[in-house]
Amino acid sequence: MKLTTKVTMQKVLLSLLVPMLLATACSSEKTETNGQKPPIAINDGVDAEANLKKLGITLIMPNAPTANYLKAKRSGNLVYLAGHGPDRPEGGQVIGRLGEDLELEAGYEAARFTGISLLSSLKAEIGDLNKVKSIVRAQGMVNATAEFKNHSQVINGFSDLMVEVFGEKGKHARAAIGMSSLPNNIAVEIDMIVEVED
Repeated sequence: MKLTTKVTMQKVLLSLLVPMLLATACSSEKTETNGQKPPIAINDGVDAEANLKKLGITLIMPNAPTANYLKAKRSGNLVYLAGHGPDRPEGGQVIGRLGEDLELEAGYEAARFTGISLLSSLKAEIGDLNKVKSIVRAQGMVNATAEFKNHSQVINGFSDLMVEVFGEKGKHARAAIGMSSLPNNIAVEIDMIVEVED
């Protein structure tokens, strides 16, 4: 058999094999659900309730709103939480403006307290924090002077807490906004949206 004939046969075989291999690789990514990839499992081994205990965090009893609104409202699989403030565990709130009355560390702690307050209202609404699938979004408002520039670092107090409690499910989209004032001169106010199980 001539060399050119061998080369031609190899080319023919390759032209037949390559499409078959590509088709097999593509089909291995598909499932019986119309080519959709399987959903990511909700149970990632994170126990939010146990994590709260490890962190030494005790949730507070949410107080009733002082006007015609709800602390939390569920619509479908989403829970919308109203703006919460930095409630201290011993009572009272963190008061003052960043850049005037409070330093960055105090603002970070205020945002963390606000996260605990939000989790308290969330648990009151859904009963068990292990029902949380994802912390979807948060809006953080910082009572600050015009010169203060570290709003995002303040709201990190909230964001870090969510990841400590929920792991990857705690990572969220967010905004960190400076305000010239907040109700009752609180240091921080945060609202959030949470996705929960059916």
